[in-house]
Amino acid sequence: MNEENMDGTNGCSKVRTGIQNEAALLALMEKTGYNMVQENGQRKFGGPPPGWEGPPPPRGCEVFVGKIPRDMYEDELVPVFERAGKIYEFRLMMEFSGENRGYAFVMYTTKEEAQLAIRILNNYEIRPGKFIGVCVSLDNCRLFIGAIPKEKKKEEILDEMKKVTEGVVDVIVYPSATDKTKNRGFAFVKYESHRAAAMARRKLIPGTFQLWGHTIQVDWADPEKEVDEETMQRVKVLFVRNLMISTTEETIKAEFNKFKPGAVERVKKLRDYAFVHFFNREDAVAAMSVMSGKCIDGASIEVTLAKPVNKENTWRQHLNGQMSPSPESLIVYANKEEGHPKTLGKPPALPARLNGQHSPSPPEIERGTYPFFPGTKLTPISMYSLKSSHFNSAVMHLDYYCNKNNWAPPEYYLYSTTSQDGKVLLVYKIVIPAIANGSQSYFMPDKLCSTIEDAKELAAQFTLLHLDREHNLFSLDLCRRIWRK
Repeated sequence: MNEENMDGTNGCSKVRTGIQNEAALLALMEKTGYNMVQENGQRKFGGPPPGWEGPPPPRGCEVFVGKIPRDMYEDELVPVFERAGKIYEFRLMMEFSGENRGYAFVMYTTKEEAQLAIRILNNYEIRPGKFIGVCVSLDNCRLFIGAIPKEKKKEEILDEMKKVTEGVVDVIVYPSATDKTKNRGFAFVKYESHRAAAMARRKLIPGTFQLWGHTIQVDWADPEKEVDEETMQRVKVLFVRNLMISTTEETIKAEFNKFKPGAVERVKKLRDYAFVHFFNREDAVAAMSVMSGKCIDGASIEVTLAKPVNKENTWRQHLNGQMSPSPESLIVYANKEEGHPKTLGKPPALPARLNGQHSPSPPEIERGTYPFFPGTKLTPISMYSLKSSHFNSAVMHLDYYCNKNNWAPPEYYLYSTTSQDGKVLLVYKIVIPAIANGSQSYFMPDKLCSTIEDAKELAAQFTLLHLDREHNLFSLDLCRRIWRK
């Protein structure tokens, strides 16, 4: 530890600070009896603690801590987190310079202690004006695999994944909403450990790996939600999957009422799945066991208890306000079969800033409506024959400039995650095929949006800005008009 602190110093005051930090950490180790080891960019305190016997704590005992001041270390952090219970292991992520990276993982000996830490320490003022965030941490063991041939069955996908990766436990495949004999073009692969999933992702992620002659898409799947048993004991809503598109809410309600008339309060159906609300929990549990695997309109349904959204556990921000470094963000696989969301009305206002820059505003062109008089002559015109000043949408600007440069149209890929208050937030990744093999393979803003229109517009704005910087596509005057707020 002394060498690490010395390496990142350039002056006497910093050397003294390093020595003082080392002394504080040594004092903490002597007081607690815990060991401390630094490896692979993290410093481990404990794991196991002194006198521990048996296996490590079960899944759900670890919390993620974000927005930690960069000059704060275990001697200050450990006493704070010990308030919630006995620490099994404290892992602080470290920079080569000796500063921490702003986040850590704390594993307690029980799930109850981890939940208490979330309740009492999330948004805790750890220093004047410095508030940390604490949420449940999950070792994600599932990968999302996209672009799978739709005729492939679960057994075929499972066998193939076992051939190309190690540690595969199961494959989750959902039938198409419109044709139950086909899959939806993607699957979730479950591995025996986070490490096995990470190694598989590393092998498959380059984008050149093929299954059955198709280049597959690979990313981390959304981690399975952990809901405490006390909360689940109060759930009286069932989640029903694999319904036919044509099946109505009335049909679902009637089917679930068969085992006990009047037990169902209401049904909410969304495409090929539904939430069935019961008046009593006991009826919901009984219906789950009776109805799971039953056929409704020719489709064999899956029925489970619905998991409530835990707002505290969905917090995923760290020191700079972006998503946490944990890789469990859900990728939304949008294909043609599932369609694209449509909205009416004018798009909402865009975020005020983009990457520290002012976000774009409409170009400086006279705006307004004009009367259309009878007999007015209309001339057919292509969008691409207009001047750039006629566009006030970054999406249209991007399409316009790709066309002007004889490039293929931009490709948009939609991703989502969940905000602290449970909202679905969206972001687009844009690939420009003509330059995809260069140094910049894709463009993705570091801001999330609540509507699909804003997400697409923001991604186009971000891409235009970077194209201007790297490829000098636009005149300085045009850039000023596009990006001026």
